[in-house]
Amino acid sequence: MNHSIYSADRSTHLKIVVVALVAGIAVAGLGITARSGSDDGTTQTARVIKAGKPVAITSSNASLVR
Repeated sequence: MNHSIYSADRSTHLKIVVVALVAGIAVAGLGITARSGSDDGTTQTARVIKAGKPVAITSSNASLVR
């Protein structure tokens, strides 16, 4: 058995591509079903966070590393 991908024949390359494609479709399908399955009828709304007054820090006990 040859363990090098460079010297593998055409059918071996095709098998690798097919397995990768099937695995990718399975992961994508699992992600889609997990996302759409968790919807319980509630909608999400965006919250607006407003900035407060600016704060100036004048001193610090942290050491400066350069």
